[in-house]
Amino acid sequence: MKPITIGIGVAVALVAAGWAGNSREPKNDPVAIAVAKGARWLASVQGNDGGWGQDGGETSYIRQGEHLESNGNDVANTAVAVLALRRAGKEYQPAAGRGLAFILRNVERSPQEGLAVTNLNGTQIQRKLGPFIDTFLTSMLLSEVDGTLPSATENLRVRKALEKCVSKIERNQQKDGSWNLAGGWAPILGTSMASRSLYGARQKGVVVEDRVMARADDYTKKSFGTVGGVPGGVAGIPAAIPAAAGVPLYQSAQALEQLSRTEKDRKENADQIAAIKSQLGQARFVNGFGSMGGEEFFSYLNISDSLRRTGGEDWARWHAQVTDRILKMQNEDGTWAGHHCITGRVATTSAAILNLMVDGEPRNARQ
Repeated sequence: MKPITIGIGVAVALVAAGWAGNSREPKNDPVAIAVAKGARWLASVQGNDGGWGQDGGETSYIRQGEHLESNGNDVANTAVAVLALRRAGKEYQPAAGRGLAFILRNVERSPQEGLAVTNLNGTQIQRKLGPFIDTFLTSMLLSEVDGTLPSATENLRVRKALEKCVSKIERNQQKDGSWNLAGGWAPILGTSMASRSLYGARQKGVVVEDRVMARADDYTKKSFGTVGGVPGGVAGIPAAIPAAAGVPLYQSAQALEQLSRTEKDRKENADQIAAIKSQLGQARFVNGFGSMGGEEFFSYLNISDSLRRTGGEDWARWHAQVTDRILKMQNEDGTWAGHHCITGRVATTSAAILNLMVDGEPRNARQ
């Protein structure tokens, strides 16, 4: 497999020119080419029911000895695929719309009680990020889609589903303020998505309880404080809490996103934010588990979304670094596949596209 690659300097130039993640990329832009190849593959493996499963129907060729954890299509993989396709181009919006319909059907038939929005258990992404990652990713997607569809009827359907997810997430927050519950290899990434979805829902006008958001903030600050609040430990990298699978990248990425959402947050948490930023130049920290799995892609997205809010040299340097790394990993068929834990091509390809298109505006999923 021949990887697609560009140099760091070219990636910086793309960021500076406003091309990366923009719908007006020139046709010779390697980012646009990579996104198009990945999006075409995602669209090609969408199920007849509108959903996506772990690996597009076959085991990843990156890890030949691995078996598919589940058959059929699931909500979590579908949600992250729709998030990616909403940024990939107008031609992918019909597929995104079918995926959204798949998700809405699952949410609508799920019980009001409990945290689950699906009765499919044991998927790869659930085993790694926790059994309720379907709910968190769905809530993130619905928060983004809310109010953007062509008709009032469609928007009302999305709003009802979003409110149902928000209610489930609020009622099932742990006493420590997290959603690190019922297992998972790195459930802190699930907590990150749960918190992000509540913040997004509140931005759209959905009522979210202040105490729930306050508890989530308190959890993040205390968790970061348990490792000293500033870089330390081995090679300048603090140890991570168990929910982060012992990988500082996952914990710090989650903290950076949550602690930097507003100007007020950035002022109040300036010391913690500076401490995390100081880790970004350390290869051992950025390498995460040591090889690239879906967890690394999702962590990079948390960091990118955080740094993009204020821009500047930190953002340009980070985005160039991550863009170069991700482009080098793309397979000839347009996919990305993780080398540990979340190895499935649907989740990893979708997360790669989201990283590359972090500046891209979501599109109407049914236009």
